[in-house]
Amino acid sequence: MNKIVVLWATLRSTSTAFEWMMRMRGDMICYHEPFCEVWYQGESPLWPRWEPTSPRTPGLTYESRWAEIQAAAQERPVFSKDFAHAIEPILSDDFLAQFTHSFLIRDPAKVLTGMYRHWKDFVLKEVGTVDQRLLFDRLADKAGMIPPVIDSDDLLENPHGIVEAYCKAVDIPFIPEALSWEPGSRREVSYYDEGSWHNNLRQSDGLKKQPRKSIDISEAPDFVKEMYDIILPDYEYMHTYRLGRIPKNN
Repeated sequence: MNKIVVLWATLRSTSTAFEWMMRMRGDMICYHEPFCEVWYQGESPLWPRWEPTSPRTPGLTYESRWAEIQAAAQERPVFSKDFAHAIEPILSDDFLAQFTHSFLIRDPAKVLTGMYRHWKDFVLKEVGTVDQRLLFDRLADKAGMIPPVIDSDDLLENPHGIVEAYCKAVDIPFIPEALSWEPGSRREVSYYDEGSWHNNLRQSDGLKKQPRKSIDISEAPDFVKEMYDIILPDYEYMHTYRLGRIPKNN
């Protein structure tokens, strides 16, 4: 079986733009949130806010999706972008051993305010940061080494350098041409809500350098600020291990 590289992200973390860059490489079969799609709208959805009127895909299960990914990996290397909270029902050491793992983190003030613009009633489980940290620690303890971590702000400030470092860390060729693309439809990443979250990606023409911006979380609703206080320590912890910034004693 060929390599299966997985990027464990959070919502609103530039993860779909990163995934699109991986699609532009042309040498990997790419999956957009394969297990999260099961979690949101599979045969037996686990999304906490799911209702009988919510989208549902008959026949889509964890077993069917995992079989699909494994079959794809028999043909070519695979890249998958997903969220750690979505694999809780199938989480095991044997399952995790099938992947080359990596992580994408982002300032939780930016993540949470970005989510609030789309969902006014989202819950902590949907953010993904808590489960992301738990998975990170589990993998680090099991392997005895730190999985690659990239930060969204670093990525946007230095796309070429961070992507090159990422490719080296997960042992795939660096293809600089993949950082550029034409604006247009993004149907491949639009299973949820016909892709309303990806307007910026449709209009973009690549991963381009952008200035860092700050978000004032004090202006957010109280429940968002409460979530921020919960997940900030997990983000700060993983932030110390991001590519190029690993502490000398690790």
